[in-house]
Amino acid sequence: MNTDAIFQLALYLAVLLILAVPLGFYIARVMEGKSAVNRIFGGVERVFYRLCGIQRDAEMSWKQYALALLLFNFIGLLFVYGLQRLQLWLPLNPQGLDNVGVDSSFNTAISFVTNTNWQGYVGESTMSYLTQMAALAVQNFLSAATGIAVAFALIRGFARHSSKSIGNFWVDMTRSCLYILLPLSILVSLVLVQQGVIQNFKPYEQAHMLETTSYSQPKLDAQAQPIKDAQGNPVLENLQTREQTLPMGPVASQEAIKMIGTNGGGFFNANSAHPFENPTPLSNFVQMIAILIIPAALCISFGAIVGDRRQGVALLAAMTILFVVMTSVLMYFEQQPNPTLSGASGSSAAHVLQSSGMMEGKETRFGVVASSLFASITTAASCGAVNAMHDSLSPMGGLIPMLQMQLGEVVFGGVGSGLYGMLIFAVLAVFIAGLMIGRTPEYLGKKIGVYDMKMMSIAILMTPALVLIFTAISVMLESGLAGIANPGAHGFSEILYAFSSAANNNGSAFAGLSANTPYYNITTGIAMWLGRFGIIVPVLAMAGSLAAKKRLSANSGTLPTHGPLFVALLIGAVILVGALTYVPALALGPVIEHLQMLAIH
Repeated sequence: MNTDAIFQLALYLAVLLILAVPLGFYIARVMEGKSAVNRIFGGVERVFYRLCGIQRDAEMSWKQYALALLLFNFIGLLFVYGLQRLQLWLPLNPQGLDNVGVDSSFNTAISFVTNTNWQGYVGESTMSYLTQMAALAVQNFLSAATGIAVAFALIRGFARHSSKSIGNFWVDMTRSCLYILLPLSILVSLVLVQQGVIQNFKPYEQAHMLETTSYSQPKLDAQAQPIKDAQGNPVLENLQTREQTLPMGPVASQEAIKMIGTNGGGFFNANSAHPFENPTPLSNFVQMIAILIIPAALCISFGAIVGDRRQGVALLAAMTILFVVMTSVLMYFEQQPNPTLSGASGSSAAHVLQSSGMMEGKETRFGVVASSLFASITTAASCGAVNAMHDSLSPMGGLIPMLQMQLGEVVFGGVGSGLYGMLIFAVLAVFIAGLMIGRTPEYLGKKIGVYDMKMMSIAILMTPALVLIFTAISVMLESGLAGIANPGAHGFSEILYAFSSAANNNGSAFAGLSANTPYYNITTGIAMWLGRFGIIVPVLAMAGSLAAKKRLSANSGTLPTHGPLFVALLIGAVILVGALTYVPALALGPVIEHLQMLAIH
């Protein structure tokens, strides 16, 4: 890593952590209804409850909470699917874009409801303005709010004792949207508009471009013979006008919640590499901060609600250490010259051209460092927004985003999902520590019983099972192999990355894989749904079990869960699960590709 990389990473972390602390305390207070904001806007909140027939003070058991959550998200899935299938006949479609196909609508509906935002379509030529706003942008809010709601349900499981309830799903959803996601999105939208991100409802515009072509296009007569002037010289064509279609739309508003909610679905196919979505280095930095600000802040919220701020700091420290290590490795490999190019030419000139790093697939206005940092951030979170082509990353550089997803996206992670995912690993860490000393594991005064361990195991093993099973099936079937543009190790990496992204609800891709086919739309759709709700349900079950338990007083045998020892144990648990589960698959993809590249050199 050079000085530029160290500076950008340090600056990013400094700004992120400084902003996360006050935001974390704010989130804790508004979600518990104890903030001044709740009193000021309490009337607006109560209007929503009256309109929807919600009793604000009615608490739910974990089963009632899970049922409400599943029904709400299933209805959202049907709405998003239906809007895509009918968009041709609906308003706010100035381009007259056709209805979206059945399998693509199925995939996209699941994708946005599960906070994945995997896109197998070209946004500017597929989705109308109404679909972008009423279906996709709305789900950006609701899916993020669902993650926050589940995180707070689990936090209450640790904070409460001898309780049969874990909160009210509808209240949690309302407060998440009204007091957290909406204000932050408005703020980020205004910043992005100031930086040049477009926000309008115009039809697509035609830009007239002048291109000098006369030097190669002489004028021809009716017999297709060159026309000559009096001196016998060919008469050349005049300047010609070429038109280019410039897509318009309400981009800034969707871009803001795309980042704030760790969603990732771009308005344009080029996503955050498109100048209408991400025009400047400052807008790029703001978007990177927006991705991780809530996941980092929720660690502080956790400490505040359980009554021990050190607990939240310990989780945040573990996430930060993992993030710094992963990002540093990614930056290092992307800053190396491409040995294939320099070795093929055998000249020092080729090495000089590659000395700035691997620029393939990256925007020159961001460069290698900012592109690498963005790639690490978006896969550390369950975001999926990209400002560079991940398929063009070096083999070992591409391994890092893949591995960050495969660890369960707990290195900060998604909005809400990162925190409850890391808390699951915290339970695993104290369980391992308990086995070492022959003591019943405890976390925050709650004994971790057999039922809790079963739910923890389901939550941890769900996504690896989905990723590895679907990857194995895809490399055996003709319909799975048909989407590969790069056969060999890289083609395997493309499939492994696709299902790692889908099952972990990320949404980014090694875009060399042609995934907009019935096979991949269906299989990734199943992986996204089970990867989201197959974890949420056992997490809520664990929350209900923990809330019903009595709180035990700490004694001499209690493992402190706020110090460096626990942080190291937690990091070890995260790496251990990821290493044991995915190393064989990674060896077949990026590791082999890296060795092949070195062999060519």
